[in-house]
Amino acid sequence: MKKPISNEKSDVFGKLKKIFRKRAVQGEIAGFLCASPVILGIVIFTLIPAVQAFVYSFYDFDGFNTFDFIGWRNYELLFTFDRDTPYIFKNTFVYALINVPLGLILGYFLALLANSKVKGIGVFRTLFYLPCVIPGVASGLLWRDLFNPETGIVNQILSALHLPTSQFFYAASSSMPTLILTTVFTVGGSMVIWLGAFKNIPRTLYEAAELDGASAVIRLFRITVPLSTPVIFYNLVTGIIGSLQIFSSFIIAGTSSGKGVDNSLYFIAVKIYNTAFVGTRHQLGYASAIGVVLFLIIAVFTSVTFLTNKWVYYADD
Repeated sequence: MKKPISNEKSDVFGKLKKIFRKRAVQGEIAGFLCASPVILGIVIFTLIPAVQAFVYSFYDFDGFNTFDFIGWRNYELLFTFDRDTPYIFKNTFVYALINVPLGLILGYFLALLANSKVKGIGVFRTLFYLPCVIPGVASGLLWRDLFNPETGIVNQILSALHLPTSQFFYAASSSMPTLILTTVFTVGGSMVIWLGAFKNIPRTLYEAAELDGASAVIRLFRITVPLSTPVIFYNLVTGIIGSLQIFSSFIIAGTSSGKGVDNSLYFIAVKIYNTAFVGTRHQLGYASAIGVVLFLIIAVFTSVTFLTNKWVYYADD
């Protein structure tokens, strides 16, 4: 039979429980206080505006005086009478379809090169990542000057090499390829994430494969790629979200309110901005409806990505 716990011991245990409980509550409070700036930022600057945009999408709202309920009319206008709809959806999907896989592949192989053990590799990593440090507005203005067909340095280099020049952003046929080319220089951002994934792969796996006579290509596709699939999945999701929200053409294609020549760079995000803030009458209700549609498109693509992630290998599986 168990001996009954004395009153003295029970009092000690009770005091210890109170102390531990008090410390746990204090830890929870401290954690919430530390996280409160981020939580408040998400609520104030993301959640509340998102709810407001959904409500405004059912109104004829100009931001000042007009605020009339019109039901689904804004959505009907987007898919029936708006002449810009074919351009914005086509350009956005084409850009995402090319940019996402291109960014994944280039970023991955750049990280493989940056993961090499050669002298001065730290300098190369810094150079690869440096374009990501440049602010978006400054980067857009820089690209616009570099690709200027008359005074830009790119055409001057092509002329010096006796190669055909291009109109770049000033021609409908070359606008999209030029914009995609500018995104190649920002793959250094994903390179850092890839490097983190490579460092987490146990070195013993490579040593065992080398002892078994596995070549570098086999080690890449049998060890490196499978064990970095969680990061591939992460970059795929963030790449889809970022590409569908492309807005940099508003800065790069400085003409026609960011639409590009013949609407060649007219994206959904640019359409939202132009509808809400450009022109004499600001249509915030209609812009909100387009924003809701863009949110639903992103939600569908990300949901499909999550539902088809059976190829992702986790160490705990």
